Amino acid sequence: MSYFYKKSAGLALCTLFSASSLFAQQTITGTVTDATGPVSGVTVSVKGTARGTQTSANGTFTIQAAAGETLRFSNIGYKATEIVVGSTKTINVSLVQDSEALGEVVVTAMGIKREKKALGYSFQEVKSEQLLETKENNIANALVGKVSGLQVIKGSNGPASSTKLTLRGNNSLTGDNQPLIIVDGVPVNNFIGAKNNDYWNPSLDMGSGLGDINPEDIESMSVLKSGAASAIYGSRAGNGAIVITTKSGKLQKGTGITFSSTLGLESIFMTPEIQNNFGQGKDGVGEKTSTENWGPEIETAYDNIGNFFKTGINHTQNLSFQQQIGENTNVYTSATYLNDDSKIPGSTFRRINLLSKVNTTFGPNKRWITDVKVQYMNTEALNRPQAGQNSSNVYSTLFRMPRDLNILDFKNPINEDGKMNWYGTSNSTNPYWLAKYRLNQDVRDRYIMNANIKYVLTDWLDVEGRVGSDRYSTNYNDRIYSGSPLATTGRYSLGKNTFFENNYTIALNARKDDLVGKWGGSASLFGQIMNTKETGLSANAGDLQVPDIFTINNGKNNPSVDETFYRKQINSLYATAEIDYDNFWFINLTGRNDWSSALLEENRSFFYPSISTSLILSEMISKNGGTMPSWLNFTKLRASYAAVGNDLRSYKLFNVYSTGKDPDGNTVANRDNTKYNPNIVSELIKTVEAGFELRMFNSRLGFDFSWYKTNATNQLIALPMNPMSGYSFEMVNAGNIQNQGIEIMLNGTILDNKEGLSWNTSVNFSKNKNKIISLTSDRDYYPLGGFDNVAVRAVTGSLYGDILGTKFLRVTDEKSPYLGQLLLDGNGLPQATSEIEKLGNQSPTALVGWTNSFNYKNFAFNFQIDGRFGGEFFSGTNVALQGNGNCSSHSN
Repeated sequence: MSYFYKKSAGLALCTLFSASSLFAQQTITGTVTDATGPVSGVTVSVKGTARGTQTSANGTFTIQAAAGETLRFSNIGYKATEIVVGSTKTINVSLVQDSEALGEVVVTAMGIKREKKALGYSFQEVKSEQLLETKENNIANALVGKVSGLQVIKGSNGPASSTKLTLRGNNSLTGDNQPLIIVDGVPVNNFIGAKNNDYWNPSLDMGSGLGDINPEDIESMSVLKSGAASAIYGSRAGNGAIVITTKSGKLQKGTGITFSSTLGLESIFMTPEIQNNFGQGKDGVGEKTSTENWGPEIETAYDNIGNFFKTGINHTQNLSFQQQIGENTNVYTSATYLNDDSKIPGSTFRRINLLSKVNTTFGPNKRWITDVKVQYMNTEALNRPQAGQNSSNVYSTLFRMPRDLNILDFKNPINEDGKMNWYGTSNSTNPYWLAKYRLNQDVRDRYIMNANIKYVLTDWLDVEGRVGSDRYSTNYNDRIYSGSPLATTGRYSLGKNTFFENNYTIALNARKDDLVGKWGGSASLFGQIMNTKETGLSANAGDLQVPDIFTINNGKNNPSVDETFYRKQINSLYATAEIDYDNFWFINLTGRNDWSSALLEENRSFFYPSISTSLILSEMISKNGGTMPSWLNFTKLRASYAAVGNDLRSYKLFNVYSTGKDPDGNTVANRDNTKYNPNIVSELIKTVEAGFELRMFNSRLGFDFSWYKTNATNQLIALPMNPMSGYSFEMVNAGNIQNQGIEIMLNGTILDNKEGLSWNTSVNFSKNKNKIISLTSDRDYYPLGGFDNVAVRAVTGSLYGDILGTKFLRVTDEKSPYLGQLLLDGNGLPQATSEIEKLGNQSPTALVGWTNSFNYKNFAFNFQIDGRFGGEFFSGTNVALQGNGNCSSHSN
C-alpha cells in the first residue's frame, strides 16, 4: 500500500512540475525592424529548445516562451540579437546590419540567399535601376558592358530581333553556348534567332526568349559565371546561369500605385561609306535597266538609305501596385504595354506584360509561407525584316541601288498594270513594295508560373515544395502578293509552335549558426523532376493558283506539311552544404546527379560535383588580435572547382525513318544524313577559378580579380563520313575546348554627397582565350560555318572560330618597288592564292565596359561606354558593294 502511495505521490509531483512549466510559458508577440522598416523572414527561436518561428511579411512574430528563457533573432546580413524574456509579453527588436558582411545579401543558385562574402566564386548582380537605364525592348541588350566576361551579341533584324549571350567563351561546337535562364526559380526557354542562318536565304529572326520578359518587373539579375556557381543546376548549366528575381510586394507609403511612361526615338547609327561619283550602268556607259554603278560620272547622288528609313518611335506605359495587405500578405501586380514603330517602314512590334505575385505567411506561429506568381506575355511582330543576300533584304537593295536614282520616285509601289513599280529587269525588289506586299506576322502567348510553399519545422529546419512552368505557343504566317519577281501569283505559308517545361521540386533546408564552438553551417537537399515537350506544325501552299487568295489549298501543287515533336525528362537529386568558421572562412560543397531520358539507360546517369571556399582575410586578422592598414577595409580570397555538362537533345541516339509525300502524291520514307551513336554521353566541362576582392578607403573603392580555366570534353561532334556509306556525318564524343582568362571589376564612389552631387563609377574588363586543344585522332578541324571559299573552323591548336580562305596574290619580293601590290592576270583581274590560309579569328580578345552614374538631389544622369577589342568578321555587305560598284573605294 505504501508503495502505491509513494508512486501516486511521485506521479502527482511530476505532473505538478510539468503543469507549472507549461503554465509558466506565455505568448510573446512583437515586431522586428531595421533602419528602413519591418524585416520579414527573421528566424525567432527560443535558445536551447526546438521552439522557433519566422517573422511575417510585416515583421511580426508570435512564439511561446517562459520568463528567463532567451529569444534569439537572426537573419542573413544582420547581427544576431538575443533578449531574455521577462514579464512583458511584447518584445520589439531592431536589427543592426552586419557591417562585416558589407550589407550584401545576394540571390544565388536555386534562389538561395547568401552573404556575398561567403561566395567562393566570381559573382555579379545587376539591379533593376541599372537594367532600366537604357530602355531596351530585349532585357538581354541592357546587360552590355555591365558584367565582365559576358558577351552580348545583338541582332540587327528590327525591333524584335534576338540577342545571344555567351559567358566566358564558347564551350561547345554544336550547342548554342548560352547560359541557362532562371526566372523566380523556373528555368525558361531562351530560344534565339532563326532556324536557318544561310548566307543567301536565312529564315526570319523570330526573336529570343528573354525578349518576352518585362524589364520593369525585374528586381535583380544574378550572373553565375563559374561552374561552382551553377553546378547545382546540372547538365543544363554547362555555360553558366543567369538568375532573375522579379519584384515582390512590400509595405509602401500611400497607395503603392506607380505609373510610368517612356518615349524613345531611334534612327540608323551608321552606314557603309558609299561612292557618290558614278551612276547606273556598266563600263562607263549608262543603262536604265542596270542595277550596277559602273556607269558614267554623275552630278547628283541621292541618299536613298536616309530617304527610305524613318525615325522610329518606341513608347512604353507601366502601371504597378506594390503593397502589404494586412499583417501577413504582400502583393505585387503590374501591367505594361510596349509599342515599337520601327525605323524600318512597315515593321512594328507590340508586347503586353501582366504579372501578379502574392506571398503570405499563416498558421500557428506563422510557420507556413507561400509564394505564388503568374506572369503572362503577349507579343506580336509584323513584317520582321528579311536578312541574307537576297532580293527581299531592304538593306541590300538600298545599298546597291544606282546612285543617280531616287528611292522616293518609287514610293508608290504599284504601277497602272497592278505590277511592282521598279527599275531594272533583275530580281531586285522595290523596298516600298516589300513593306506593303511581302508580309509576315507572328503572335506568341506565354506564361511563366510558379508556386512555392514552405513549412518551418523548427528554427533551424524547414521543408519546401516548388512547382514551376514555362509554356508558350507561337502562331505565324507569311504572305507574298502577286506582281513581283518573288512570286508571279503570290505565296502563302503558316504554322504553329508550342512548348512547355514543367519542374517539380521538393527541398529540405537546415541552418545552424552555432553547430560546434565557432563553427556554423547550412545544408539543403533537393529532388526534382523536369519534363518538357515541344511541337511544331507548318504548311506551305507554294505558288498560288488564284492570285492573292491566301489559303493553304490554293496552291498550284499539293501543299507541303512539316511536323516536329520533341519530349524529354530529367530526374535529379542534388544537395548543397556550407560550413563556416567564425563567419570569416567558408567552404561550400554541391553535388547533383541527373538521369536524362535523352541517353541510353546505362549512360543516362551522370554526377556533377563542386567545391568552393572563401576566406575573409581582413576579418581573420582582426578577430585574432591583428590589425589591417586603415585604408584597407576588406580583403577576401576565393577558389573553386566544379564539373558541369551539356546535355543532348532528345531523339539523337538512333536513326529512324520519316514518311512523307513526293510531288506525285506517293508515300516515301527518308532518314537523316547523320549516323547517330546510341553510346553517346553528355559533354563534360571542368572549371577551376581563383580570385580576390579588396575594399579600400572606407569601402569607396572596390577591386575584384578572377582567373579561370575551363576544359569542355566529350564534345558532341558530327564528323563527316564517306557518302558511299549512306550517311554524310557520324555523331561521336570527342575533343577538348579550353577557355582561360581573367576578369577585373573596379568600382568607386568618386563623390558622395547625399545632399548634393554624387558620382559612382564602375569598370568591367575581361580577356578570354578560347582554344581548341584537340578534336579527334584522325581529324584536326571541324566546320562551324562559312560562305563561298571563306570558312569558319575549329582547328586543333588554334583559337575557336578561325577564319580561313584564299588571299589575293601580291608581290612578296621585299626589294621590289611594287611590294604588297596585287598581281593581275592577263585580263587585269586579281588572282587568288592556291592554298587555304588563316585570314583572322572571330573571337574578341578583350571586352570592356565603363558605367557612370551621377545624382543631384532628385535628378540623375547615367552614361556607359563599352567596347569589344579584336576579332575579325567577313562582311557580305562589303562584297556586294565591291561587286556592284558602290564601295567608297571606287570613288576615283
